[in-house]
Amino acid sequence: MLQEYADLVAITGGDAFKARAYEKAARAIGGHPSDVSKLDLQGLREIPNVGKSIAEKVVEYLGTGRVAAFEETRASVPAGVRELLAIPTLGPHKALTLYEELRISSVDELLDAIHQERLRGLKGFGEKTEQNILHGIELMKKAGGRILLSAAMDAAERIVADLSRIEGCERCAFAGSLRRMRETIGDIDVLVAAGRAEPFMEAISTLPYTAEVIARGPKKTSVRTVDGLQIDLRVLPPDAWGAGLLYFTGSRAHNIRVREIAVRHGLKLSEYGLFRVKSGRKVASRTEEEIYARLGLPWIPPTLREDRGEIAAGLADDLPDLITEDAIRGDLHTHTDLTDGLAPLEDMVAAAAGRGYAYYAVTDHAPDLAMQRMTREKILAQREELRALEGRHGRTRLLHGTELNIGPDGGVDWPDDFLAGFDLCVASVHSHFRQSREELTRRLVRACENPHVAIIGHPTTRLIGRRPPIDADFDAVFAACARTGTALEINGHPERLDLGDEEILRARRHGVKFAVNTDAHSVTHLPYMRFGVGTAQRGGLTKDDVINAWPLQRLRRFLRPSPG
Repeated sequence: MLQEYADLVAITGGDAFKARAYEKAARAIGGHPSDVSKLDLQGLREIPNVGKSIAEKVVEYLGTGRVAAFEETRASVPAGVRELLAIPTLGPHKALTLYEELRISSVDELLDAIHQERLRGLKGFGEKTEQNILHGIELMKKAGGRILLSAAMDAAERIVADLSRIEGCERCAFAGSLRRMRETIGDIDVLVAAGRAEPFMEAISTLPYTAEVIARGPKKTSVRTVDGLQIDLRVLPPDAWGAGLLYFTGSRAHNIRVREIAVRHGLKLSEYGLFRVKSGRKVASRTEEEIYARLGLPWIPPTLREDRGEIAAGLADDLPDLITEDAIRGDLHTHTDLTDGLAPLEDMVAAAAGRGYAYYAVTDHAPDLAMQRMTREKILAQREELRALEGRHGRTRLLHGTELNIGPDGGVDWPDDFLAGFDLCVASVHSHFRQSREELTRRLVRACENPHVAIIGHPTTRLIGRRPPIDADFDAVFAACARTGTALEINGHPERLDLGDEEILRARRHGVKFAVNTDAHSVTHLPYMRFGVGTAQRGGLTKDDVINAWPLQRLRRFLRPSPG
């Protein structure tokens, strides 16, 4: 709601400072570690960037579900303009211009206007703008009703917990693309093993977050939550649990490969078990492991089940020993409220130590991101503060780093002599996304060649469903990383998951090492590590591939290689 209001203020030509204030408040409340619905006015005002006026509106919203001042502003903006705002590459000012100048108030009308080249007469619009808008519409349509992995995981874990408490539940888990840790999820498959299905069908139909029952039968019930997410619940006989979990986890292509092997063994595989074709006798069903074993395969982790060679690798006993979250020894890309983070340094350090990390790096932004107002004095003061915290939170070793901005020419913020004082440097692209393919490639390669840059952060810069990856020759970038000993980040923030699994597979073939980080801007972001690890697993990575799964001494050698 707060973010929407910030957009509405911008659309209506309101005070830019006011719009920015609401954006900051939206981020601060979104990253607050406790439940804001339990806070009173004073408690809300203690959240950074939440003043008295915004706190009062939050209280009003939590009490009534609406805010009168927002409703008035919303009513002043045509619904069609608000629809245009859903296009990731179209900002509020351009949306309003399209409405005022051409009376465009829907995506279809906008497409027609682009094809008729009617936008080109508008100030600030040209052929390149048209291409960007078309790409944004394509992104929006591709996302469809899919939601981010994190949102789906939150919903699924809540439902699994609720159903597991029902008497008669022997097993309960989510399956489908969520179990495979896909970056976006269409709907959620939940499985229950129980002797009687009816109690579970009744329960999911009446849970407080169920908005409507789409379909209900003796073995399957589909509901839609208040957030618009579809949940498909299936109840299986306990002795068919393994077969059902395998079948409903997918992917479809993986299941086809497994069924082909079953056929060659004179067997038939369904969600109820593995059966002999001739006699119909069941030979395996209770666990996934016994079904795979009966087909001559090891258990294949769900994150690999995409028909990308995992069956052949399993048959050859060559599956990778995948990285796990337990193997991660530290987070190497995080922020504090010194720049655009939401939590003080000590809170972030304490939360990281609470996760049992052996080491933890703070990497606030460098000065080229002018809005962060970083200076040498500020970053050096932070270093002293960090050193003073060493040993106060268990045995977690603290690393002082920075996230550098990769400029249009591939240069970074600070000179070599100053960079030499950091424990590590992450370098990322934050602007000039529309450079040519050659310029973007050269820019990233030059950053890799900087001897102080240890990690390239969120390498493609994508924001899932909102911003496409930059158009660079990433095979050339991967080769440069392998040559220079620069790690590529797998950014675990669910809006990024960057690198994605397909790029990880390509980069690994070049011999690149990786860092799985959260890019945390609050303590509530540190658990995003699970999503980064899931993405790393989908790319087939092991502990040896991931530098922050290494002991500190080995990590330090990677960060500071010996000259020559």
